[in-house]
Amino acid sequence: MSADLAGQGVVVTGGGRGIGAALARAFAAAGARVAVNDLDAGAAGAVAEECGGTALPGDAASADGLADLVGRARAALGEIDVWCANAGVAPVGGADAAATAWASAWEVNVLAHARAAELLLPRWLERGEGRFLSTVSAAGLLTMLGSAPYAVTKHGALAFAEWLSATYRHRGVRVHALCPQGVRTDMLASTGPIGEALLAPTALDPEDVAESALAAVREERFLILPHPEVAEYYRVRATDPDRWIAGMNRLQQGLERSELL
Repeated sequence: MSADLAGQGVVVTGGGRGIGAALARAFAAAGARVAVNDLDAGAAGAVAEECGGTALPGDAASADGLADLVGRARAALGEIDVWCANAGVAPVGGADAAATAWASAWEVNVLAHARAAELLLPRWLERGEGRFLSTVSAAGLLTMLGSAPYAVTKHGALAFAEWLSATYRHRGVRVHALCPQGVRTDMLASTGPIGEALLAPTALDPEDVAESALAAVREERFLILPHPEVAEYYRVRATDPDRWIAGMNRLQQGLERSELL
């Protein structure tokens, strides 16, 4: 598939704000035809108007919601060349997190990706091209203290992206996993003191993350690390897991002493 984005039909879920809005603007600036999805119809409309795209508000997680969204996107764009599975939720809590929090995290952070791929793959495989950009987060490579549902489901999102690429790369489907650490968004603000302590010091603007994403798309790179230091953390996690877990546990103890957890 050509990495030239001019004229490509791009759908961005969770595109009304944060990373999603920045992705929509960046793809539009690269010449793509962009459809902006968000549960917040007003936010989707504002971003779509700003970047000359189409607003497609609605649910991007449930089977019925996705079927409706894909149908409307194809009607608006003619074809979906790039799907940005960006919508996400970050409930706080550990093993005692509410069942509803776990269910929401699985639906939005993992199953939404699998359901979208199920709908998109038949046409992509027939055409011999298609592109799936998954907003995973560094939590999918590492973990996120204070939020078991987020950490676990983002690992699932990464696993699905890896599987999708390994299974269909030779048939023209290109997959990218976007894994930033802290990003100055409403989601980071919602994490409160924990996010402020762990992520805010090195947080990037959403526009920086979108720039990294488009560079990786053009270079056909699977793993996108807007925070380069994550690569070293990931290497230590893989090669010396006891050292890595010990380091994370020291962070946990520090948060507990600070009464943030």
